[in-house]
Amino acid sequence: MKVRSVVVSLVAAGILTASQPVWAQAHHTNPLNLDPIVREGFERFYDLDYDGALQRFDRVEAAHPEDPMAVGYQLLVTLYRELYRQDLLDTTYYAHDSFIFNKRETNVSPAARQRIEELTNKAVDLAERRLKIDPKDKDALFARGYAKGMHASFATLVDHSFSKAAKEGLSSRTDSEEVLKIDPDYVDAKMAMGIQQFAVASLPRLVRIMVGIFGVGGNKEKGLVLLRDCAARGTVTSVESRTALSLFLRHDGRYGEALGVTQTLVAQYPHDYLFRLEEANLLKDGGTGMRAVDSYRAVIADAHKNGYFIEPRLHMAYYGLAEAERGQNLIHDAADHYLAAASAPAASDWVKKRAQLNAGQMLDLLGRRDDAVRQYQLASAPIGDQSQADEARKYLKKPYKGK
Repeated sequence: MKVRSVVVSLVAAGILTASQPVWAQAHHTNPLNLDPIVREGFERFYDLDYDGALQRFDRVEAAHPEDPMAVGYQLLVTLYRELYRQDLLDTTYYAHDSFIFNKRETNVSPAARQRIEELTNKAVDLAERRLKIDPKDKDALFARGYAKGMHASFATLVDHSFSKAAKEGLSSRTDSEEVLKIDPDYVDAKMAMGIQQFAVASLPRLVRIMVGIFGVGGNKEKGLVLLRDCAARGTVTSVESRTALSLFLRHDGRYGEALGVTQTLVAQYPHDYLFRLEEANLLKDGGTGMRAVDSYRAVIADAHKNGYFIEPRLHMAYYGLAEAERGQNLIHDAADHYLAAASAPAASDWVKKRAQLNAGQMLDLLGRRDDAVRQYQLASAPIGDQSQADEARKYLKKPYKGK
């Protein structure tokens, strides 16, 4: 899609104003962010070509070994590639607060974890060296906050360490606030502030006390305003800000607004499997069941086209499709697609066992008790993820009858 068409889409969605082009404030950023190889790297990243993105960012870091932002690019790809492998970029998991209390097991390799820690520490160390020379170095402050913000995501999603994540998130916000004191038009800094404002305001009071940030302010609407501005005018955080904006709107049940934001991402990056999947998720959550079914089916059809998506994790689409079909009382289709999600070779154990439990329920409704029992047995197996085990054991004793 041409840049002009994308900008028109953003204007129509209210993300940009007609008088404010995307790169209008490009000089209020680290010049490295405008390097052609960096821009190529981000384009590959948003098509989920993690290897292609990392190859470009490695070249950038080799040419700029003292710039913490160059390491930040490497961290971005390395971290999100691992989150994708772990099925932790499926936003359905975060649409409700239950994920805070539901510790999900992951199998991040020691090598991947070590690399993420190394890159985080390196980016922070490089930034702090520069800040010792010039405490007002806005690019170094932003790079440090950028790295800490990403590491906070890792602590939250992989380790379920909310105390560590909250402290790192607050530190990222503080760095961002300092950047904006130095340069009020350094718009990228608004992303960390917006995310932290909304996240803190969304946490229950007890959780704030538990993670040690009680008394830290948060305001949902202020967070959304900051993210909208960053989405409209950010240099390296526009896409991430729109992604966070869509997630937060979805969390609060503002599905139409969230869908509008996500569709700008789909228009800009039609080969990003996650953006396409999120569009279908929002259609489902927003109550347009058959539109959601059609959207999931379109994603799956495109995934079977050679080279359309890069390494699509199809179990995510099959599971979403099954959920949408279940909502439309298409029980036979839902059973088939839960089974497809469960049998996908790349599916994480967490997704697999959710799919097995739900497949069993659909098979019970179809009168296929023996097949249902087999799925409940798989979902309650004593190895791997145990989040569905109690529910599955209940239906081993008594068939599912629906609600």
